[in-house]
Amino acid sequence: MKRYLSVIALAEALALMEDSFQTIPGTVQIPVTTAAVGKITSAPIFARFSVPAIHISAMDGIAVRSADTVGASEQNPVTLPDAARVNTGNIVPPEYDAVIMIEDVWVDGETYTIRRPVSAWQHIRPIGEDIGESEMILPSCHRIRSQDLGALATYGVTDLAVRSVRVGLLPTGSELVPAGVVPPPGRVVESNTLMAAAALEEAGAEAYRYGIVPDDYDLIRAAVRCGVVENDILLVSAGSSAGTRDYTADIIADLGEVLAHGVAIKPGKPVIIGRIDGKLVIGLPGYPLAAATVLREIVLPFITRYGLPVREPEHIAARLTTSLESDIGTDEFVLLSTGRIGDRWVAAPQSRGAGVQMSAVRANGYVQIPANKEGVAAGETVAVRLTVPRAEAEEAVLITGSHDPALDHLADLARPRGVDIHSTHLGSMGGVIALKKEECHAAPMHLLAPDGTYNTYYLERYMPGADLALLCVAERQQGVISRDGLGFDDLAGRTFINRQKGSGTRILLDHTLAERGISPASIPGYGREVTTHLAVSLAVRNGEADAGMGVYSAAKALGLRFVPVATERYELVMHRAMLDDPRIAALVETVSSDAFKEVLRDLGGYETDETGVLRGLRD
Repeated sequence: MKRYLSVIALAEALALMEDSFQTIPGTVQIPVTTAAVGKITSAPIFARFSVPAIHISAMDGIAVRSADTVGASEQNPVTLPDAARVNTGNIVPPEYDAVIMIEDVWVDGETYTIRRPVSAWQHIRPIGEDIGESEMILPSCHRIRSQDLGALATYGVTDLAVRSVRVGLLPTGSELVPAGVVPPPGRVVESNTLMAAAALEEAGAEAYRYGIVPDDYDLIRAAVRCGVVENDILLVSAGSSAGTRDYTADIIADLGEVLAHGVAIKPGKPVIIGRIDGKLVIGLPGYPLAAATVLREIVLPFITRYGLPVREPEHIAARLTTSLESDIGTDEFVLLSTGRIGDRWVAAPQSRGAGVQMSAVRANGYVQIPANKEGVAAGETVAVRLTVPRAEAEEAVLITGSHDPALDHLADLARPRGVDIHSTHLGSMGGVIALKKEECHAAPMHLLAPDGTYNTYYLERYMPGADLALLCVAERQQGVISRDGLGFDDLAGRTFINRQKGSGTRILLDHTLAERGISPASIPGYGREVTTHLAVSLAVRNGEADAGMGVYSAAKALGLRFVPVATERYELVMHRAMLDDPRIAALVETVSSDAFKEVLRDLGGYETDETGVLRGLRD
């Protein structure tokens, strides 16, 4: 089994590079190959397909049926009757529902023995984990950054003498397809080198992207040899981990010297630092967020030694909304959505998955958890490094609570008004808690009370005495989403995909089940939860579930059938004092606009008679 050759601290890695290489800049003429960087979008951009497009393994290991692992322990090892070897990014065959890391498996030929049980969907990246088909990637009036370019390519969107250093970018991997190609299941768009080229050229370097090289040792070796000859620095994308087809470290050692294989950073630990013919060769991890971290924390600081300017991020102090645990000995970098609420800043963590590329698109800052800390507690003040200008961060509006596809369109319409919406989908009750703690500007919710009213019952219960304003987004149809037109009374015995506890959709489901005398235990899959209406529709369309509860617009977006169950009031709730904030005033105007009402009518399933109506908590 492959292991990292060495793991060194980030500071040690930077010092090692400084001591090991000469950095003499040159002057070159460069073509405009990344002209989109710094441009502003004129229309919203939506994903053409889901990423991943099929369930894939998040680890190098074996695919198993979780039911086969029941009862496994140190005292009672279980030899699995059936399993399949998979590497990170491989398709998980449909007969399996979990992956076990190869480090936790005792392998004897074709026999696999384990000593602990696993749960369903462990170490599996589900369809649409990164982004779902039809979900918005970028709103209009958005300044495209390097990570945005990579994301646009991943999701199928196509369409001077300088002081510099020439950097070659070599993508490797048989699973890769070029940008502009819709990848078949199990394949992914090669976007890491596009992202890297944008970051390097923004810093003044000349970036040259080579074609994709499949997982063949001799082919990659020849490409690395050529890349070293033709460039001052070579970045090899992917192949730095411990999978069966990760060749980068061996090839660097063959042609030169591996100085370090593994830096104590997260994401990005598998990075390789090598030297061939006196030139720096970096092995980038394949996951986009890991590659981005290595570029920002290791490659760009090295580029500055050529005399090229790399923009230093602005710093702000912000209160963290969620506790973050971290491993001692590792510098961890966590992406954040940061916004100013009153006279203080608040920071909400984005997904920490290294493969969730939309986290970089949605974030406007990040925090470094030092290697000597075990984490950061909720409510603690942290030093945030902004990935946008401070003036742009000042425009952020944090919306935390219930998900609705209309929020993406609201964000698009609000952007020209100087409002940058950052949505976090924690469910309606999660929104109430965030609002109570003053960790968001507004909380979208649709909480059905026992008396049939919406939202006010729960707000009075959990925020007594608070002076709140409720802005009606729409009255929307909630119902059963299926491929076959199933109704609520058809759910018993049908495989279901559920929303998370505390979401308004879950409360409506449980209320209706109790009202009709249907036991949740009679619905297979009741315990499997997702956090958005689109995730429900994706699971239904791909056959993982017969039905789920969601809004009509999510069913319509993916061509599914919908049977209404209830019309509910979906509102943005905020402290009344927020109405004096120019950003919130612009948000209220956007919700009330004819343009937004037209969007709702086009999406379908929304009644707009009450859209834009403001009411007080006790009105």
